[in-house]
Amino acid sequence: MTRRKIILVAGARPNFMKVAPIVRAFDEYSRTRRGKSRPLDYLLVHTGQHYDASMSQIFFDDLGLPPPDIHLGVGSGTHAEQTGKVLIAFEKVCLREKPDLVVVVGDVNSTLACALASTKLEIPVAHIEAGLRSFDRSMPEEINRILTDQISDYLFTTCSDADRNLVREGVPKRKIHFVGNVMVDSLLRHIHLAAKSDILERLGLKDRETPKKYAVVTLHRPSNVDDPKTLKGILGALGRIGREIPVVFPAHPRTAKHIEEFELKTPAAGDGLRITAPLSYLDFLCLMSKAALVLTDSGGIQEETTILGIPCLTLRENTERAITIREGTNVLVGSDRERIVAAAHHALEKGIRRKKIPLYWDGKAATRIVKVLAEMW
Repeated sequence: MTRRKIILVAGARPNFMKVAPIVRAFDEYSRTRRGKSRPLDYLLVHTGQHYDASMSQIFFDDLGLPPPDIHLGVGSGTHAEQTGKVLIAFEKVCLREKPDLVVVVGDVNSTLACALASTKLEIPVAHIEAGLRSFDRSMPEEINRILTDQISDYLFTTCSDADRNLVREGVPKRKIHFVGNVMVDSLLRHIHLAAKSDILERLGLKDRETPKKYAVVTLHRPSNVDDPKTLKGILGALGRIGREIPVVFPAHPRTAKHIEEFELKTPAAGDGLRITAPLSYLDFLCLMSKAALVLTDSGGIQEETTILGIPCLTLRENTERAITIREGTNVLVGSDRERIVAAAHHALEKGIRRKKIPLYWDGKAATRIVKVLAEMW
């Protein structure tokens, strides 16, 4: 029986949580279907877009991911440099390995570069988390999403909004498969293991056995952290919120670098604002799951807080995860200091009630994806 070879690509931290369920689903398919249908072999390729221990290896460990079969080691650079380096390196992998399918996830530079290299070589591409749109083309991720979707052969979506976006852009319906959210697959699989983390004790957020009321922040988008005035305003808002409850801010390396460069750390940080190094997946999941409030500019965290039922303030003017506003616990607040503080006060006093859990956000998205590939490809 002919074996089919799949290359599964991961490049940056958000990819790792999405790739892990796919790896497990491929492994499970091989165990349960051995001898009954065409085998699916996969190679895991790490492009090295995120390459240091705090952004890469520790996530592989927490998620139970096997070591990558191939590591491209492209490192950092401008968007053009990074995309170009991945494109050149991944083309060589494809020429050598001759895969029957390349699977990419999310919206990072590695996603677009590997999809483009594959398409140029007439290798089919599957895009997981297709169809999400912020309708803001100033975001590099939006360009990556749009272009990847246009050249993909299988488009796996997280919500009906994404299906409609793709149809509106001319993608044939036969290519679109609504399967749910693989980020949620990872969360539901690991939430009980994360509960064993001692991160609250390490950060002094537990009084005996009872967690204190606290907020968690993530911040990394260029629109928020590259401009000194904007970053200063956000940190000022966090400092004011920190006067009421502790605010824990595991800072992305790039964000931490800008805080130091702009000389914002000392004057902006009030007694309650605690800036820490990046956390592992399990530590952060534990921290987030017990928070009273989350403030973020991350797409995935908007989805995770919706599942956890935790109020989420998104520090952006738009989001590609509109379903988290319509059905979840998410509110857009932008980057204005007063607006952030007012929204935080309201969320802490009144809460943000989740309407419902979105359809197919049930921990089985990866299984659905592999089933589609096994049956149709």
